[in-house]
Amino acid sequence: MDRLPRHQRVVIALSVHILRSGVTRSSDSRVDGVEVRLALRCLLPHCLERWPLELYWDAAAQENEIGRAQGVTAAFNGIVRQLRRAGRYEEASP
Repeated sequence: MDRLPRHQRVVIALSVHILRSGVTRSSDSRVDGVEVRLALRCLLPHCLERWPLELYWDAAAQENEIGRAQGVTAAFNGIVRQLRRAGRYEEASP
């Protein structure tokens, strides 16, 4: 993993945490709040491709519960995959 400055690692981890929380809540309600928008913006420089970030935001605003939950989950998985591939994120061990 690239040795990013500690503050960058913290920002990435918090952003992933916020997006994961959005995945959890997405089956009940829209998750296109300011915290999700900020988390996506913070991750933008660390993802090689923008599509999963854009997909997450678009899916987060959907009114259809199933479509929203599926879209947010797929986008979240794409974001985490890109972060891992770039050496920017590792899942913490329990």
